[in-house]
Amino acid sequence: MRANSHCGHSGHSGHSGHSARPALAVRRALRAAAAAILLACAALGAGFGTAWAAVPIVIIVGDGPGEGFNDPTPAAPVGGNTGTTLGEQRLIAFTHAANLWGSQLTSTVPIRILAAFDPLPCSANSGVLGSAGAWDVFADFPGAPKPNTWYPAALANKLRGADLSAPGDPHIGATFNSRLGLAPDCLPGGGFYLGLDGNFGNGTDFVTVLLHEMGHGLGFQTFTDEANGQYYAGVPSVWDHFLLDNRLEHEWVELTPAQRAASALSIDGLSWNGPVVTAAVPAVLDPVSRLTVAGPAAGPAARDYEVGDASFGPPLANPPLVGQIMPVVDQADGRGLACDPLSPLNALAVNGNVALVDRGACTFVQKALNVQNAGAIAMIVVDNVPGAVTGLGGADPAIAIPAVRVTQDDGNAIRAQLQRRSRTRSGVTASLGVDPQRLAGADMQRRILMYAPNPVQPGSSVSHYSTAAKPNQVMEPAINGDLTHDVAPPRDLTLPLLQDIGW
Repeated sequence: MRANSHCGHSGHSGHSGHSARPALAVRRALRAAAAAILLACAALGAGFGTAWAAVPIVIIVGDGPGEGFNDPTPAAPVGGNTGTTLGEQRLIAFTHAANLWGSQLTSTVPIRILAAFDPLPCSANSGVLGSAGAWDVFADFPGAPKPNTWYPAALANKLRGADLSAPGDPHIGATFNSRLGLAPDCLPGGGFYLGLDGNFGNGTDFVTVLLHEMGHGLGFQTFTDEANGQYYAGVPSVWDHFLLDNRLEHEWVELTPAQRAASALSIDGLSWNGPVVTAAVPAVLDPVSRLTVAGPAAGPAARDYEVGDASFGPPLANPPLVGQIMPVVDQADGRGLACDPLSPLNALAVNGNVALVDRGACTFVQKALNVQNAGAIAMIVVDNVPGAVTGLGGADPAIAIPAVRVTQDDGNAIRAQLQRRSRTRSGVTASLGVDPQRLAGADMQRRILMYAPNPVQPGSSVSHYSTAAKPNQVMEPAINGDLTHDVAPPRDLTLPLLQDIGW
């Protein structure tokens, strides 16, 4: 997955064809295994507790000597991870995440996960964290709840009560970025945090990444092509029985390939229609955040706006926070990046007001700290590219003001009404609160939305929850700073979805 926005899970690509087994199966090749470790969860000691091990999980290490999980680089213990080498700490974190999932699931068949570290696409500002997916998919096996339907290997085994895969084959394949944070061209300073306590600071919490990628392998993915709507080998996945085009009120198995393809890029037109998730949505999702612009100088900008929430700072609430909108101006073209401490004029403008800043050049957290230090009571970030609104990532407990993001078009409409401002007043007010009648990331029937951006993003579209969900969910296409290690209500909706498909 991408550190700034997208996950690269395996999905349906790379299958080699049909198997000759009685249960129809499709297999993906990843890499040869070097070692296997059985996680007898309850036997791992006091750190895990006796309630664990509902599903034993086997890690098959796919790295060679001296690399990945076998990397001998010395490492100091961190955050409850007692490993003394980089490879050992990676394996301990993997074991911890596997046990978190194993404690939530039931199956008589151990789950085998083939895992390795390899160089993955990366730059100084973004990178693929990892990718994962089912190794095999099966249809029409004894005990399959739905005929002519693909099931991922681990779930198919649970439903069958026996291992349908070839002896020794993994059920899930996973690869993680070996260069993350360790090279100047791969998110320098933002590498994996290998502690088990969630105190990741500026790093990327590896346990959260693992929970996400294992979720894909357990079944949080469709095998249908999200770009053209075609079933894999003419067979729908179990996922497709619960994906709902909420504009047509039809599930994907009822649609044509063209209708499925249109649904996959409908932005807010794709919902999950499973009963377990839908029953849990009201207890998990918060009311949708709302920006209302008004005031004597607001003119045509006076209206309600959709906003993306920040993973840092306090959440919006009612009664709303109300203040004058004042722009930061530190660029020759009139924009304001707020990447440095504000000048005296900009500090005067935003003090006691809502600061309007532009995306780009530094982190959202840095912008928030700079306007907060200048006395701003809230921050609105204007996107620097067209597209649907998304949230603001990052984490810093020092941020005490709320922050939201608006689209480029909406931000420019607001900015146009600030041209006749004084040094401290604009006559354009922002009211930042919530709409108690709507849930963030849900449709009007309170079914959670799936990720359906336009254009389609292969490997991310459809097989994730919407980025509009609040609080952020483990199975969104980005790893957000406010995530915990929970995969179940009242914090998260990942487990309910897996239960909908058969877990």
